Amino acid sequence: MTDYPQEFGVVGLGRMGGGLALQAVEKGIHVVGYDVRGVPADMCKVGIVDAVELAKFREYLKPPRAVFLYVPAGSAVDEIISKLTAVLEPGDMIVDGGNSYWGDSIRRAHKLKEQGFHLIDLGTSGGIDGARDGACFMVGGAREAVARIEPMLLKLAVAEGYVHAGPSGAGHFTKLVHNGIEFGMLQAIAEGVDLIEHYHESLPIADVLKCWRHGSVIRSWLVDLMEQSYRKDNGLQNIPAYVEDTGEVNWLVSDAMQMERPIPVISQAVMQLLSSRDDSKDWARAIAMMRHGFGGHPFGANQGVREERQLGRVGDFWRNTDP
Repeated sequence: MTDYPQEFGVVGLGRMGGGLALQAVEKGIHVVGYDVRGVPADMCKVGIVDAVELAKFREYLKPPRAVFLYVPAGSAVDEIISKLTAVLEPGDMIVDGGNSYWGDSIRRAHKLKEQGFHLIDLGTSGGIDGARDGACFMVGGAREAVARIEPMLLKLAVAEGYVHAGPSGAGHFTKLVHNGIEFGMLQAIAEGVDLIEHYHESLPIADVLKCWRHGSVIRSWLVDLMEQSYRKDNGLQNIPAYVEDTGEVNWLVSDAMQMERPIPVISQAVMQLLSSRDDSKDWARAIAMMRHGFGGHPFGANQGVREERQLGRVGDFWRNTDP
């Protein structure tokens, strides 16, 4: 197998892109970063090179270059891809690590292939902690392109937390299904907390959650986060019952309808999340706590997330399957 250089560029140094870049540098991977706000001084101090402008990726990275994108899904991805293809060389690859719709990833991959570039769709899970300390990756793309970055991804992933899921679109599709399962799990845990809150006697809820974390059938990272947040915030009542999201799982519900595959739990979880936005419900506070714990998602309504949800609505694979 070819020995590719252990280096990559990254566009978007926020919670996910920044965490992944820092982890990479600590593991001996050379990282060149670009962010519209500039590369933070603390990142430069540990060795991340500030590209200053996208054109510098060509100068600072060896071919075949790999540039990772950690930007909001939607038109921003298309805009950055267009700018990168203008400054990179054929044979280079763009790795979309955000939550893009899988149909858009297939469309983009076809277009880039015609221009001589590769697109890899990199579903990234594990939240902020995962980006910083070891992520879970679901990869879609041609085998030869994936081979260029696979050794680095294996370094950045937790043990067994890597899969080349299939051709273009497969990485983002499997990540989208993952997000749908996450919604169902969040809803079930939150409804359980709501029931305990409304028992006819006062119960030691944080201690019950702690018990569930050890040896129970439902033990999980989400239950871990629920207990930690419940203790830190002294219960649910100081948490807004409004649950914000960027809208990706809405795509999955639509996909399931087109595929004629029933997903009642995931669909209902989406409906329940939407219903949180006009009422006060303890289960919504519980979901907000867990989402904040794993992804730093905001409490209450957030204009930035709302704009991201709107911008993410780029394409509809089912209406237009011709890339």
